[in-house]
Amino acid sequence: MIIFRYLSRELLYATLAVTAVLMLIVMSGRFVKYLAEAAAGDLSANILFSLMGYRLPGFLELVLPLGFFIGILLAYGRLYIDSEMTVLRACGFSERQLLVYTLAPALMVALLVAGLSLYFTPTGIERSSGLLTADKSRNEFDHLVPKKFIATEGDRAVYYADALSADRSTMYDVFLAELGTARGDTETDYQTVHFAKEGVQKIDAQTGLRYLVLRDGYRYEGVPGQRDYRLMKFSSYEILLDIPQVRQRRSDQIQSASTLELWRSDDRQEQAFLHWRFSLPVLVLVVAVLAVPLSRTNPRQGRYAKMIPAVLLYLAYLLLLLRVRGAIEDGKIEDPASIWLVHLPFLILGLLLLEGPIWGRKPRPVEPLSGGPANA
Repeated sequence: MIIFRYLSRELLYATLAVTAVLMLIVMSGRFVKYLAEAAAGDLSANILFSLMGYRLPGFLELVLPLGFFIGILLAYGRLYIDSEMTVLRACGFSERQLLVYTLAPALMVALLVAGLSLYFTPTGIERSSGLLTADKSRNEFDHLVPKKFIATEGDRAVYYADALSADRSTMYDVFLAELGTARGDTETDYQTVHFAKEGVQKIDAQTGLRYLVLRDGYRYEGVPGQRDYRLMKFSSYEILLDIPQVRQRRSDQIQSASTLELWRSDDRQEQAFLHWRFSLPVLVLVVAVLAVPLSRTNPRQGRYAKMIPAVLLYLAYLLLLLRVRGAIEDGKIEDPASIWLVHLPFLILGLLLLEGPIWGRKPRPVEPLSGGPANA
């Protein structure tokens, strides 16, 4: 029991450290992407941290198995380098016993990954999609950035405001240029340009339509390069704002669906994703079987000698799972349960590696220590 607690503590500490570093890298990359969208006016800054929180389980369910795999390599590799594993073997502690002791924390991690994969990740994706849908459904003026020209979707309009009020309800020194449909029988687009000292948004209480109300400004309308521009001065001018219709992608709908909904569905893509969710906890157990023999290290080689080949093997395992899932979704593989066949060869490989060295010369077995006097 003492050995079990010692090994579990070393393993879980290493897993926690590696997972924290990997999560920091992944979350930082995604946060930088969201910041860039917010700076460009494509995303509201006040939902950034909510989005990151909702996406956290989805990142963790993929990072945690890798962190656990690398944690085993680091923790047990240190035991080999410091000759602690040699002492354990001299006391009769076999590598199979080491695997049994490793499967206990592996089961804990697998249960955590199962909770993330089956419940927390789809719930987080559903809520983050709701936030993004609500944010994208707002018109361009809701994402206005002062002193920056912003183009609408399709580049049919460009708008600019020199400043905003503290509550962002009023725009100052507003510029708005729009491309309209052709006038008469020609197909030349005409341009409408508005200048105004102030601009505010207004919602009609009866219809719910949104308007941009420009105050104290000018309107220019005509075809670029021609002289027949029309000029109008106004004290108040209202422009109807279009609310964009955001459609959720099919992949996002499947990812945000609950496990129970996928279980009841007969759709091939949904069934493939259901098997993928159940595969992630199994992935943890299989990589634990792989990592125990892969952590076997010669003190002369160093604890990081086998790290790169081991990580490449893990990536090949994960990419093969993703490839098979994609083939099922595309209809190239009929049976969604075929994804389980990917686990089998890697499990067999891990069990075979337990029987002997991974590469190089097989180490000599260590004889148990004898309490009798040495022979002369």
